[in-house]
Amino acid sequence: MKQFILFFGFAALLLGFTSCEKEIRNIANTEDKPIPTDTAAAPIEIVPTDINEKGFELLENIKGHWIGTNLVINFDYEWFTFDYRPISESHIHGIHEGGTMGNLFTSFFVTDFKDTRTIIARNGGVLNGIYRTSYFVLDSVRNDSDGDFYRLVDAVGSTNTMWMELRFKGDSLYFNSYTSQLGTLFPPTRHMTFKAKRYNSYLADAAAAAVNFPQNTPAWDFSGGFPEEYYYINSGDTEAKSCSFLWQGTEDVVTLAALSGDPYTISDHPYIASLQVDVVRNSLIENKKLFLFLSLESLTDASGYLQEDPFNSLVQFPELIETQDSFTFTYLHPGDYYVTVVADANGDGYVSLGDITHVSQSITISPETNPTITLDNITVIN
Repeated sequence: MKQFILFFGFAALLLGFTSCEKEIRNIANTEDKPIPTDTAAAPIEIVPTDINEKGFELLENIKGHWIGTNLVINFDYEWFTFDYRPISESHIHGIHEGGTMGNLFTSFFVTDFKDTRTIIARNGGVLNGIYRTSYFVLDSVRNDSDGDFYRLVDAVGSTNTMWMELRFKGDSLYFNSYTSQLGTLFPPTRHMTFKAKRYNSYLADAAAAAVNFPQNTPAWDFSGGFPEEYYYINSGDTEAKSCSFLWQGTEDVVTLAALSGDPYTISDHPYIASLQVDVVRNSLIENKKLFLFLSLESLTDASGYLQEDPFNSLVQFPELIETQDSFTFTYLHPGDYYVTVVADANGDGYVSLGDITHVSQSITISPETNPTITLDNITVIN
């Protein structure tokens, strides 16, 4: 079997926690500004884009199952995917479940902010017990021969702190993010470049029909701003530099969200579900890293042997450490899936000959449900 998937640690992915090398390709086709020499910057006024005039189409543009490459810091991941589907009439969501260490989500939704009907992005996840959610405001839209371009900036620090930019042209997506470690480093530097093609749209189209998406109605009310008393403030600072909410602990994501003061938590999100996967280890897979796959097609044949072509149907692909026997997918879009576990028998860090799996198991996830599936037949040596 061809060695066709590279798996990787999650720690580098969270937008707010790591910095980036300066020399990264500028896929958004924007002109880089001179880098200031100061270690601080004057506040920037945030002027939201009025989507009654322009920019509302961002919600429709991001819709789909995207597959491409992801340049994080200075490493190119040759295969990566985000699955953006509507979860309400004015909210679209995508998540990368990184596995043992944590996850990363970004969603885009309509709201009122600073007396303006606009779009806000919600970005964050849980990394090693640290819960973080940050909010970004749409402040720039450009539609020209290069495609549709959108910039969303930190709702407190603007481009002094972090921002994201997206460009769509045909079925291509170019997605950059910039970070300053929540305002501790200046200036912000390029962190992530996701360059992808829309692999399919039928999943997102079905979700859109189910929730009557897209509508220009607020998914959440931020007309009064954010709860500033819960903003994360860096050590040594007297005020927040980012619209970010953090908490560290061992509690579940719902409890961590409440403790952080995040105004819009997973419990407030409609239509999504979760899925707990329990693995019964046998002597063949004891103390082996596990690759856990959620896909649209069966990754194996009827005998449990892996097939290469269906791997492009992956929507989630977390890793479980050698001592972990259970994992819960959160913010999960409803739908029909296959669940496959592959034990890294030879310890090479990716799917390859000699790894151990089973016949992919199908499951249907309904909206706002929390099913559990148990896999106890991981015995097929590939």
